[in-house]
Amino acid sequence: MSDKPHQNLAIIGHVDHGKSTLVGRLLYETGSVPEHVIEQHREEAEEKGKGGFEFAYVMDNLAEERERGVTIDIAHQEFDTDDFYFTIVDCPGHRDFVKNMITGASQADNAVLVVAADDGVAPQTREHVFLARTLGINELIIGINKMDIVDYSESDYNQVVSEVNDLLKQVQFNPDDAKFIPISAFEGDNVAESSSNTDWYDGPNLLEALNNLPEVEPPTDAPLRLPIQDVYTISGIGTVPVGRVETGIMETGNTVSFQPSDVGGEVKTVEMHHEEVPRAEPGDNVGFNVRGIGKDDIRRGDVCGPADDPPSVAETFQAQIVVMQHPSVITAGYTPVFHAHTSQVACTVESIDQKIDPSSGEIADEDPDFIKSGDAAVVTVRPQKPLSIEPSGEIPELGSFAIRDMGQTIAAGKVLSVDER
Repeated sequence: MSDKPHQNLAIIGHVDHGKSTLVGRLLYETGSVPEHVIEQHREEAEEKGKGGFEFAYVMDNLAEERERGVTIDIAHQEFDTDDFYFTIVDCPGHRDFVKNMITGASQADNAVLVVAADDGVAPQTREHVFLARTLGINELIIGINKMDIVDYSESDYNQVVSEVNDLLKQVQFNPDDAKFIPISAFEGDNVAESSSNTDWYDGPNLLEALNNLPEVEPPTDAPLRLPIQDVYTISGIGTVPVGRVETGIMETGNTVSFQPSDVGGEVKTVEMHHEEVPRAEPGDNVGFNVRGIGKDDIRRGDVCGPADDPPSVAETFQAQIVVMQHPSVITAGYTPVFHAHTSQVACTVESIDQKIDPSSGEIADEDPDFIKSGDAAVVTVRPQKPLSIEPSGEIPELGSFAIRDMGQTIAAGKVLSVDER
């Protein structure tokens, strides 16, 4: 664990545009890939007659392994710059990337959007930018990748930059908050060092741009919100709920409330990395014990908060959603599964209140009959069983969700207001 400030970084963009190679390159250039992993690939490269330890060979293998989820476990998806230490959230190419990006463990502070110079804006580019916008990512670093494939052509680069700028305007992303960099993740141009192949570009390289991101203020002043991931019984201690502090601070002696289970008590102990600690802050994964709480009183999906400012439980809530993919249309009465923080609850779309023009943010239609892929809308939602969720204007960390159906992420959204039960 580094003592530098921490950032969660999402690497987003279309599946074939080189996200995995870029992740491998970042980990490699910052010395974050363990030496034994490199050694193993170096030996393979030599056996296959690709001696001279070709970096690309290592990268391909790292990329493949990341996509298969082997060797490089989550611990190795961290790297340092001079000013920050970064955790790369989720594996590029992972099917549930969208869900994971929204439901907590990987809420990104910032994102690198990868767009291939030889392909430009693709469907997933659009989807991920839309999503980043909906989820409140405010700074985008855009790596125009595969510059080696277009012979480092400045005009090809400019063409893709203008396509991406059009997309940013469509989703109301302030172009001043976007930084474009021509890179080759494969060859290493402009990732850790500026490249002579792009002498027409005089901006920062990727690591410099990451290092210049604004520092993220941890939400310690907000009320405590700790979504429960699991509940264990540990001999000698009793019931131990486990989860990650999203906002606020948990201290021993606090009186807490679990919602929607509606039970509470005094925090006796807080444990982190198998050691007792007096307090836990945002980002800390903890196990804790609460006086008088048994294993059957609480469950995954509950949220722990202060007894005097307990987590909201929604009778209904109003939300803004972006429909990313749906085979037909969504109408009132549709009941998919909503994934919010650690909870998964079937919810009914009671009404579609407004359709929003995603390019302007203006209301395009009041009370439309249906919405479809590509639409943005304001909807009223009724959870089918109790759900603790917060308005994203008040506690953004507990105000976003993914909508899943038929094995895929249908839509993403943020809560505008909660009508408490």
